[in-house]
This record gives sequence, structure tokens and C-alpha cells, in this order.
Amino acid sequence: MGKIMIIAEAGINHNGDIGTAFKMVDAAREAGADAVKFQIYKTKDMIVRTAKKAKYQRSGTGDSESQYDMLKKYALKKKDFAALYDYCRDEDIIFMASAFDLDSIEFLHELGVDICKIPSGEITNYFYLKKIASWNKKILLSTGMSAMREIKDALTVLETESKNEPDITLLHCVSVYPVPMEAVNLKVLYTLKEAFHKKVGLSDHSLGMETAIAAAALGASVIEKHFTLDKKMEGPDHGMSLDKKELGDLVRAVRNVETAMGNGEKIPTKEELENCRYVRKSLVALKNIKKGEVFTVDNLGAKRPGDGISPMKIKELLGKRANRDFKEDEMIKE
Repeated sequence: MGKIMIIAEAGINHNGDIGTAFKMVDAAREAGADAVKFQIYKTKDMIVRTAKKAKYQRSGTGDSESQYDMLKKYALKKKDFAALYDYCRDEDIIFMASAFDLDSIEFLHELGVDICKIPSGEITNYFYLKKIASWNKKILLSTGMSAMREIKDALTVLETESKNEPDITLLHCVSVYPVPMEAVNLKVLYTLKEAFHKKVGLSDHSLGMETAIAAAALGASVIEKHFTLDKKMEGPDHGMSLDKKELGDLVRAVRNVETAMGNGEKIPTKEELENCRYVRKSLVALKNIKKGEVFTVDNLGAKRPGDGISPMKIKELLGKRANRDFKEDEMIKE
């Protein structure tokens, strides 16, 4: 298994302030994330003015404004994203952004972004999928709100419209904010991998770190997690996000899981082989045995240390006669 890509999802947690966005890049890099991802959109091209807020959006921002007005307030300009792209390159962290309209996708392409993250809401957007497929970039396809048939249809577009075999990773996602543990359903990682023969990952909207850490052990090649500089800030996503310290803890935990997964070969380590002498057992005399006396289950037993005859060989000795005297607790020597 290759290194898991950890994406620190900044989203719109900068609240429309470019200074905060730069600080989020710094925080993601210092936490050890591989990439920091934002959300780019032209409000008028993404949403109608009368669209209402989702329940989770209302809980973080109130109900006094429309979804349109909220998202417009939190939007950064193209020049801001260009500056963030350059800053990420200089700071050696991957810049990513989920685009929510065709113009924004085109802008990211012109900017030179190498990885296209398709958000869950765009998985049925034919024109969107077709445009991304034409560039032959690495694709992360988030599958929130999707049935298997819809995932298959999206993959058909991406694969048909691509000039080469596309590099696609399917991200399991439950588009609830936050998603309760009983709805996380991490076994879907296996389902997606078996059904579509693609790499899989997790776009995690659950609280805490347990789900993402478990996904690392289940074979996720990508883990995406929301983070914020301050959970108390106004905005729809801050309350369900990790703070900088938690993000760092998550990165360390995932890296530890990667190391612990190993190569799958069941062979004793050098240290284990050294410990065999001390914790395994050898055949010993349970009582004094005279030369010529027959070895039986009554006078042979297994005790530490383990540098003598293995107890697994007891059947080879039973019925044979001792070639010398053995004292109680003395190791049997052939």
C-alpha cells in the first residue's frame, strides 16, 4: 500500500478572508497534511438566489440570509486562489480546490492544478464530468448521496470522455454534516473497491478522528477531513471541523497506522526470534529420571526457557529410554 494522501479540507472555513486562507495553508502544512483544499465557485453560476440553506448551514450561520447570500459572502476571488496556489507551491504543500461550476473548473485547469476533486453534488453533472475527463488529470470522485448506479454512470462518462485510462479514486462520503457514527458505513470502502476496481478513500464528515483512522486501516488511499483555525467562528462547517492540533494528531495517527500495516508477510521479526528463548518452552524433566527409564507424559513437561527441545517433539521421545540421568527441571537433551 502506498502512502495515504491526507487532504486538509479548508473549504470555506476562511470565511471569505484571504489572510485567514493563508493561515490555513500554514496550519495544514505544519500539521503534516499532504494537501490543503479549498472550494471555488461563482455564486451566480452555482445557485439560484432564492435557494434555502440546508439544516447544517442554518445551525452555523442562522436563517437570516439565503444560501446564495451566505456563499457569496464566503467566496474568494480568482486572484486569491492564484495567490494561494503560488503560496502552496512555495511552501511545498499541494494546492487543491473543489469547483462548483464550469468556469471555476476551467480556471483551475489554467492555473495548473494536477488533481481534480469532484464534489458529491456534481456526480450527476454530465457537462462537468465531461470537461474534467478531457484533461486526463488525476481525479478524486466523491460519492456522497449516490447510489451505486449513479457512481457507475459517472465513471462511464469519465472513462468514455478521457483520451487515456483515467486515474480515478472513489471517495466514500456521507453528505450529512456531521454524519453520525451509525451512518458512516466504512465497509462501503470494500464495496466500492470490489464493484469498480478503483482505488478508494474517505471524505470524512464525522466528528473526531476515529473514522478516518479506521479508514486508513481498511485500505483508504486518500483521507479528506475538514479543519478550521477556530471552531467557534461563524460559518456552516467550523463546528464539525478539526482544529490545527487535532489535524496534526490525525496525521500522526494515520502515519502510525500506515507503518503498523506492514507488508502482510507473517514471519517473526529479529526481536521476536531473540525473545523465543525467554518466552517459549522446552521439554524438561518433571521429576528425577534415571538413565534407562522410559520417557512418559508423567515425567516430561514443558517449561521455559525455549532454547531446548520443542514440546512439539514430545511424541518422538515418548517410549524411548533416557540416555543418562536427568534432574527435576533439567532440560532434556537427546
